[in-house]
Amino acid sequence: MSSGLETQASPPPESGVETGLARVALVGNPNTGKTTVFNRLTGLRQRIGNYPGVTVEKKSGVLTHGDRRAEIIDLPGSYSLAAHSPDERIVVDALSGVIGERPDLVVCVLDATNLKRNFFLASQIAELELPMVLVLNQIDAARDRGIQIDLEKLEAACGAPVIPTAAPTGEGIEALQDAVFSNLDEPRRMKRISWPDSVTSALSSLRTGIDSDLGDSDALRVLFDSDSAVAERVFGDRSRHRASIEEARELLRSDGLNPGSAEAVLHYRHLDTVLEGVIDKPSDLPPAATDGIDRVLLNRFFGPIIFFGIMWLVFQAVYAWAGPLMDLIDGATGWAQGLVAPWLASMPTLQSLVVDGIIAGVGGVLIFLPQIFILFFFVGLLEDTGYMARAAFLMDKLFGWCGLNGKSFVPLLSSYACAIPGIMATRTLADPKARLTTIMMAPLMSCSARLPVYVLLIGAFVEPIYGAVAAGWVLFGMHFVGLLVSLPLAWITNRFFLKITPLPFVLEMPHYRIPRLPDLAFRMWEGGREFIVRAGTVILAFSVVVWALLYFPRDAAVETAATEEFIENRVADTGTARADVEASLEEEDSELATELENWVEGAFVEASYMGQFGKAVQPVFEPAGYDWKITVGVLSSFPAREVIIATLGIIYRLGADVDEESESLTSIIADETWPEGTSRAGQPVFTIPVVFSIMVFFALCMQCGATVAVIKQELNWKWAAGSFFGMTALAWVAAVLVYQVGTAIT
Repeated sequence: MSSGLETQASPPPESGVETGLARVALVGNPNTGKTTVFNRLTGLRQRIGNYPGVTVEKKSGVLTHGDRRAEIIDLPGSYSLAAHSPDERIVVDALSGVIGERPDLVVCVLDATNLKRNFFLASQIAELELPMVLVLNQIDAARDRGIQIDLEKLEAACGAPVIPTAAPTGEGIEALQDAVFSNLDEPRRMKRISWPDSVTSALSSLRTGIDSDLGDSDALRVLFDSDSAVAERVFGDRSRHRASIEEARELLRSDGLNPGSAEAVLHYRHLDTVLEGVIDKPSDLPPAATDGIDRVLLNRFFGPIIFFGIMWLVFQAVYAWAGPLMDLIDGATGWAQGLVAPWLASMPTLQSLVVDGIIAGVGGVLIFLPQIFILFFFVGLLEDTGYMARAAFLMDKLFGWCGLNGKSFVPLLSSYACAIPGIMATRTLADPKARLTTIMMAPLMSCSARLPVYVLLIGAFVEPIYGAVAAGWVLFGMHFVGLLVSLPLAWITNRFFLKITPLPFVLEMPHYRIPRLPDLAFRMWEGGREFIVRAGTVILAFSVVVWALLYFPRDAAVETAATEEFIENRVADTGTARADVEASLEEEDSELATELENWVEGAFVEASYMGQFGKAVQPVFEPAGYDWKITVGVLSSFPAREVIIATLGIIYRLGADVDEESESLTSIIADETWPEGTSRAGQPVFTIPVVFSIMVFFALCMQCGATVAVIKQELNWKWAAGSFFGMTALAWVAAVLVYQVGTAIT
């Protein structure tokens, strides 16, 4: 496909699970509790890698039962094998052996309260002739509603083992483990559908027309699904086989079957036979507890209020709860720097690389883990309780006018912690154009890396003038700048470029459940690991590059001139004799010596490659009100936004160990004025329009190398480069407008 929406081939690492184990694929519809079953079966023995040949994640683990072991592969949730979304395509390709080896066994998880609909996927998988175990999960919810299922009759009708479970409580898990290994030893398959003669004839005609021994499952996909990814994969350019495909479909039409709906109609007829006499529901089936709760949570008036209240609580928790842990990590980073620096004192360049480049880079990655963990805790909590689907329903109207629907809500919410998991979450979107638009929107969500910039500038300029309440509202509002900009952009993209076909928003409302803490812990761990592996490595690499640009060239003349300037300023400011100042500088660990060190470091930065480039580029940013120091801070932040705080600390000669709440940094930028010889000589650099211009620039700019890399992975380099340059241009225009308009009215 030329759109760039396909997964990109590469030779990624395997999952890390030991070789030689039987392979068991875990499949099921979304919201059946499949992930909980997976966690129950594998516990802590989980690995996350990539499928061979594609850059799509594979979650697998080891099931240990007595002295037996097997690899469990958790495939994405899917309603059918039609493969309309990237995640669904992975299910089809993994089961058919297109990626990796065909599994030895399929465990299909079904919702016991809605068996017929869930059985549709199982009936399709039966066409692959793989051994299968059927899991009737949420059997406790079925019992509570008075639904009785004749397990023996069901097992006899479908031919595969049937195991009832309630995964959150562990009910039936041991029986499921027994069934897995029993079926591996003596394979049992689910009975296949008996196709009518018209389908058999159509399949024969199709194979003859395309001169291929296409397997039954692939042939059915091509026959029934006009948009089948299988057809694209098998034929490449389908146009040369279009006549053969249409000729085969005409045989279906002659029997009164619509090719687009025939598969579902025939499968459900088959399932009516399989489930006949199996399910006994009371005539007065009591309403589920879900219905009563939904009358409040989905209420037209109360629903949005409750939703925004929950979102406010989530973001408050992300920032308030993470603070102490972030301070602890920041302190540990400073401790490590202080510990290592003396060991390398005789090698200044290596010392700076290790202390200011590597250790500071690692600290810059780890410091965001608390926020990532907390956000993923809440995302997991909302999903596992069943509320996330309700939130997507409530957000459908917000996204509908710009061509998207509520399914884009979850990826965009995840992007508020980090755009990387948000972008990866778009794999669940079936429409490739909607997926593309959502990926382009995700980096505009105000991720946690932007927070230090907001806190620094709001604390230094907004709160002292307008008070804490106004500062809090500004901080809250800055998190929605990207969203407010992205929605109109999505509308323009849809209206004039992609022209996304409006799709009905069909979403299953799962049962409300009490989440399991181990599952939430797994979610937090996976989110943190995702950030470390995908974003952390890139941030660390770019931190070293930025360090080099800020460090070199290291001309000794710069140090001599800066030292002389520092001594002269000290003499002039304090009236102290020059000899006394020089004597103080000779004392070990003196405060004055530390000040001189920071002063010289600032001079080196000004003379560095980055400093020189910043001064050269400053005229480009002058319409936004930036001097060369702000410009250097902005430029150094393109690999990772959070770098700006340490960079400003160095530029303003305070050292790199400052943070967004540093009183010294806050004070010095508040007093900064334009130098003599400029048109604004003596005027404050950081005015309110400049402050908001900087914050808006950071809210809209693509300053994250890791996100660019992930967009390339999910789409291609064209879209990754386009997003980088497009968002940078958008941020510049918005920053200039904010400054110019703000200056005109103040």
